[in-house]
Parts: sequence; structure tokens; C-alpha cells
Amino acid sequence: MVPEVFFLPVANGQRLCLYYAPAGAQPKAALLYLHPFAEEMNKSRRMAAMQARLLDEHGYAVLQVDLHGCGDSSGDFGDATWQGWLQDVLDAHAWLRKRCQAPLWLWGLRAGCLLAVHAATRLDEPANFLFWQPVASGKQFLQQFLRLKVAGEIMTGESKGVMAMLKQQLASGQPVEIAGYTLSAELASGLEAAELLPPAPAGRMVWFELSARPEATLAPASLKRIEQWQAAGFQTHSAVLPAPTFWQTVEIEEAPALLDATLAALNS
Repeated sequence: MVPEVFFLPVANGQRLCLYYAPAGAQPKAALLYLHPFAEEMNKSRRMAAMQARLLDEHGYAVLQVDLHGCGDSSGDFGDATWQGWLQDVLDAHAWLRKRCQAPLWLWGLRAGCLLAVHAATRLDEPANFLFWQPVASGKQFLQQFLRLKVAGEIMTGESKGVMAMLKQQLASGQPVEIAGYTLSAELASGLEAAELLPPAPAGRMVWFELSARPEATLAPASLKRIEQWQAAGFQTHSAVLPAPTFWQTVEIEEAPALLDATLAALNS
């Protein structure tokens, strides 16, 4: 199925959207996809499109949105803020609800999972969650992103004090340049404060991680986070799948096992 491609008008520009919907049938569920951070988004486009098409073929509606300053949406990445991205999700959700009233799933990849749970606290309806390799701590993720700058400076022998300098710049409200992306202080602070905590009310949560090791299992930190969701009343399903970590590989990779497992989990 060829998706409906359009630009969604918002307060500060427009957001590129792709909408997949099964023809002639009420969708089983409506999924809103929230992409990962910075370059991870570009590496993940193929897998997101493959999953959306597969879900469409099996009776699910999927809306994909490029956030402010990302992909083909208006604005620069350096002007993006966490609150602005949150508003993008709310605007996309409002559009989706005008087209489809099926049960809602927020589908996040990596840092997109953090945005999903934050957005869920602003919605006027319950949501289920589909997490692909979720980032559990925004603070930890930001630290890892800043280390890309440190790694680059190591090559020039000028890495000493780089991390402290970056944090000082952000704390003073100044943007920083990381791996070709301008990161605003507002986006950094919002990301740093984000945690993958279960919102109310409880529903379903699916958690998939990928590993090149066939016998890999969920890390203790992941298990602890999943237990938090279970304690909050969520019906959870989790697994580690043997597949490449496509959001960070040099070449564009596919993970068929993830596609099949996602469809099976939603159908269950």
C-alpha cells in the first residue's frame, strides 16, 4: 500500500507525515510512530517504512511524522526543543484521531520512546506502547550523545575538558555542535529530564531489543524498568531478537525478525 503523504500545518511551520491505512476496513489499531534522535532517524527510515507497510497489509493504520527540524519537516534541528517536539506529537495525534478511532498505540524507536511516554501524559485517552530498543534515561542518552564530540576531539588530541565545556555551554543556554547537529540548550534540557516511566492509565506495552548475539537476554536495567511498568498495571511483552542494530550501523540494515515479532505481538 502506498501511503498518503502530506504536510501537516502546525503553529511554526509544517510537518511531513506519511499515513498508512488498510483499504475498506476498520483498522485493528492506530499507531503513531515517533522516530529516534538525530542521525539515528536517517538510519532507521527503511525499517520504519517496512514495518508500517507490513502493519498496513495486516489491518493496522500507521501515522509517521517528521518532528520539527527533522527529515523533510520545516525548521532547523538547531531550533528544535523538547516541548516543541511534544506539541508535534499532540498535533499528529489530533490529526490521526480525525481519521481513525481504533485503539491507540504510540510506537517509539530509541529516544522516540521517551517522547511517547511524555506525550501520553498530555493525551485525553489511554495509549498502548510499542518500544523498539527504548532509551530508558534521557540523561544517560544525552551523555552518550555528547561523547560523540569528545570522541571526535580525541582524534585531534584535544579532548581534555571537552565534556565539561559542552555541559557549561548548555547550562548557560548556548547551543553545541555534535556530529553535524546543532543541539539547543532547550532540547538538551528536555531530553535530560525525560524518563521511561509508565503513565496512567495502564494498558499494553511491548518492548523489543536487538542483539547480534543469538543467546542475548535483557539487561538488568531493562528488566528493572519493565518491572516498573508491570507494577503500574501494564500487560507487558518483551524479548531480545537476533538482528543488527540498524539505527547505528554504517550501512542501511534490515531486521526481519523485528518486523515479524512486532506484528505477532500486536496480533496477540
